[in-house]
Amino acid sequence: MNSMFAVVTGASQGLGKSLAQELAKKGFNLILISLPEQNLAELSLSLRHQFKIKVVFKEVDLSIKENVLAIASWINQHYKVNILVNNAGIGGTKKFEEASSFYIEKIIQLNVLATSLLTHQLLPNLKKQEKAYILNVSSLAALCPIGYKTVYPASKAFIHSFSRGLYQELKNSNVFVSVVNPGAMATNPEVTERIKKQGILGKLTLLDPDKVARRCVRQILRRDTVIIVNPFSWLMLNVLPIWIKLPLMTNAIKKEVQS
Repeated sequence: MNSMFAVVTGASQGLGKSLAQELAKKGFNLILISLPEQNLAELSLSLRHQFKIKVVFKEVDLSIKENVLAIASWINQHYKVNILVNNAGIGGTKKFEEASSFYIEKIIQLNVLATSLLTHQLLPNLKKQEKAYILNVSSLAALCPIGYKTVYPASKAFIHSFSRGLYQELKNSNVFVSVVNPGAMATNPEVTERIKKQGILGKLTLLDPDKVARRCVRQILRRDTVIIVNPFSWLMLNVLPIWIKLPLMTNAIKKEVQS
């Protein structure tokens, strides 16, 4: 029986849950990580029974540095890992001056520090396997600064840059690094409603997390280092000059704050 495990953070809902299900379909054993009280035990049990795989889980807040180090140590002591999916992240929409220091710190700690540290701590484990993969979940927001989000796009730009640099560093090793930059996803009714308030731009770019997950898993196994799930949005954000896309994106997001 397969003794390798895929680690998925932010696995209880949205894209993380879809990625866990997609990996389970492919026969990967899973180590699922999410915040407490997110029904992770039920998901783990369901995947275990449905796909006849091993599933273990930990409910922990990865925005706390010590928790990241502790969970990495636990994984390294007990499991062989050949896939790491850094999906856990947090966003939000508000005026920067009205944001709390806790809000700003949480985004940076989870999106930037937790991803970097968990990758760093699990890399020796990944390198011991015959073939291993890292998938980092960035965002289309990485391609453009956005007013009323400010810290979030900057954190996702970090993830994109970090992933591309790490790919180059490890490209001659057994560890392949991919990054995906999806747009907004219908992860739950509240998020879906918030995105629809952005108007036509929000509705046009809304993605189904199950479809994104299927593409991600297929493409990482095909060794695609930059996974594009919405080509039109990707093209527009790469082609449009900053003086057009910055106000365009900001005005769309501003509708969330005003509604």
